[in-house]
Amino acid sequence: MGSALDIKDLSFSYRPGGPEVVRVGAFGVEAGAHVLLTGGSGTGKSTLLQLICGLLEPRTGVVRVAGTDLSSLRGGARDRFRGARIGMIFQTFNLLHGFSAAENVMAALMFGGSPAKGHRERAVSLLAELGLDRPDARVEELSVGQQQRVAVARAVACSPALVLADEPTASLDPENARAAMGLIRRACGACGAALLCVSHDPAMVSGFERCVALGEINRPGAAAA
Repeated sequence: MGSALDIKDLSFSYRPGGPEVVRVGAFGVEAGAHVLLTGGSGTGKSTLLQLICGLLEPRTGVVRVAGTDLSSLRGGARDRFRGARIGMIFQTFNLLHGFSAAENVMAALMFGGSPAKGHRERAVSLLAELGLDRPDARVEELSVGQQQRVAVARAVACSPALVLADEPTASLDPENARAAMGLIRRACGACGAALLCVSHDPAMVSGFERCVALGEINRPGAAAA
């Protein structure tokens, strides 16, 4: 099936000569696989996700998503690739307030480059599949659980190769957290996307067939050379 994600010799520091935050020798996620990456706060989980989706530039190394080396893409080309091939679910959802649930999903479809004619139909259908029957409600009028459904719909709208989820259940109680992770995994499965979820919550481990401690793959040095 190939790889949704392949990392080789990746390192990153926030300033030249500063301490490394990330140093990953090798890590990968197979196409369609669901992987949990665990680690405490301040261990570089969110930084690693930003490197994977091309929002940060590594000091060294290669990040390939669905076979494409992100370093080979610049500016708008990288943005378009991210929109089409990488879905993102944030801890705080990062929804567009003042816009409806459907419009939030349609924005993802626009940035992903899909034909505009089918955007609303796709958004409404996807929201309905995820159990949200108020596509025209503004997102700030929705409950936390409903907002997460919008965030999930937005992440999978373009049928990406890889979905990144950054502490997606941090704001939920245990029962709703389990339901939310089930929803995320079903949505990724339906579109064939691989899922890389990062979390510090040990309760998440039982829901994944592959769990990796960040400390096993990330061994930053004291300072960048």
